[in-house]
Amino acid sequence: MLKDVAIVIPSHNEEENVPLIYQALTDTFAKLPNYRLIVWFINDGSTDGTLCAIKTLQEQDTNVHYINMARAFGKEAGMYAGLSTAKADLYAVMDADLQDPPAMIPDMLAGIEAGYDMVGAARTDRTGEPPIRSFFSNMFYKIMNKISETPIVPGARDFRVMTQQVVDAVLSMSEHNRFSKGIFGWVGFNTKYLPYTNVERKHGETSWSFWSLLRYSIDGIVNFSDVPLTIVSVLGIVSFIGAFIALAFIVIRAAIFGDPTPGWPSMVSIFLMIGGLQLFAIGIVGRYIGKIFVEVKNRPIFIAKEIK
Repeated sequence: MLKDVAIVIPSHNEEENVPLIYQALTDTFAKLPNYRLIVWFINDGSTDGTLCAIKTLQEQDTNVHYINMARAFGKEAGMYAGLSTAKADLYAVMDADLQDPPAMIPDMLAGIEAGYDMVGAARTDRTGEPPIRSFFSNMFYKIMNKISETPIVPGARDFRVMTQQVVDAVLSMSEHNRFSKGIFGWVGFNTKYLPYTNVERKHGETSWSFWSLLRYSIDGIVNFSDVPLTIVSVLGIVSFIGAFIALAFIVIRAAIFGDPTPGWPSMVSIFLMIGGLQLFAIGIVGRYIGKIFVEVKNRPIFIAKEIK
């Protein structure tokens, strides 16, 4: 029985890569007679010829579809848009830059046929990436898995094949601030990850800067762990006890030996310690309040200008 596989590809300024990823996918599915390829490109506010390249492919293949976003909503919104719009038996998500090897799809589909609900890809190395980015990425996975109850496989990509049941579960989490790696882990299901060596993008430069990745990592921690709030609470208790001990020491020392500058050391040390702790705590709590503020607005995750 022929099964439709909808592949969602968020694309931002990927004019040169769009034809390449399409050709790689068609070559891969040419060897899979039991599956039919359906491609959904998500044009996420591209400023180059990405949309034109997609439309050219659609003229050649009726199984190519696209969503033209009203502006750049980000990759997370692009994935949500594609998964919520596409109709198929199985679904996949991958990047347009060919860093997600289409050649892995047959093994992913084999995993689904073997009984897995979701089969993803996990990089075993980060060859070609700046060392500083690789270091912080590895640190993020270690920290995340220590402070969060939601497991995230180190090196895991968004690249994966899923059943309808998994997609429905992912779409049921309609939060605006999305962290898909955490969402995929949180929904559970029988999941398998296939290891592969890092592949560098074919053309163009990634839109993910170090700072955007850092913000994305912070969002992931905030969205899937309340440990930062616990840390603040513990620091508050430790700071209070430390300030009390320091104050007692200063008072006793002044009573016994006198104090050449009455009040100055104690007041400065206590003010600096408490003031710094308060600013840190307010910053952490502010992150959570900011997330609440965005969620209660109940804004749409994406707005499509055109769907074909």
